[in-house]
Amino acid sequence: MNIFSYHLVELPFFVAAKRIFSNSISKNTKGLIYSEYMTAMTLGSPIFSPSRVLIGQVAVFMQWENETVLENYLKQDRFGRILAKGWHVRMSFIREWGRFSGIKIPDYKDKLDSPNSPVVAVTIARMKPFAVPRFIHWGRPVEKLVRDHPGTTLSLASVKFPNTVSTFSIWKTEKEMTDMVHGHSAVEKPKRHSAAMKERDRKNFHFEFATLRFKPMSEFGKWKGQSNFIRNT
Repeated sequence: MNIFSYHLVELPFFVAAKRIFSNSISKNTKGLIYSEYMTAMTLGSPIFSPSRVLIGQVAVFMQWENETVLENYLKQDRFGRILAKGWHVRMSFIREWGRFSGIKIPDYKDKLDSPNSPVVAVTIARMKPFAVPRFIHWGRPVEKLVRDHPGTTLSLASVKFPNTVSTFSIWKTEKEMTDMVHGHSAVEKPKRHSAAMKERDRKNFHFEFATLRFKPMSEFGKWKGQSNFIRNT
């Protein structure tokens, strides 16, 4: 069964900066279907601030033929062993909206046990350069909504230059996530996400865009001294 993994690891600044421009993950890695090496960002932070692009914090999103090949990669590959020292979550695929080059939608789609089960959401897009100012205008309020939402246990954004942007969030329950998406959360300005989606439908920000939903299988390691972001109710 295909699985996905999402990895977070902190590296020395200059090591991380060098890897931005090198091929840290070989396309010939056994069992690897897709990977994206990105630099983490703080959701909702000012555009021109040190917290916007965190060079020393690396996010890697991957798709694998099965869990065994992921295990082997983390044990045997040079960069895989670096990722193994950080934090990661393993996920089974539930559903998607849109398409993104390189990701192969699995034939098998998992299901959550209930609307009160935890869920992981990943968005990934390739930006139209001239749409970036408009995207920032509509996107930052959504970033703040997700960042501050009581339903998330971990949330962040990431970027791969020149034009790949992504978000990652773990939700305590699927219901809390879908309430946020549709503007039904009991928070300040709850319709920020739905308003941004209407603007995207009016005039797209991206060359390609996908929202992916996953069932968390297991998590490993620590991120910034914390663990157990997947909270089973």
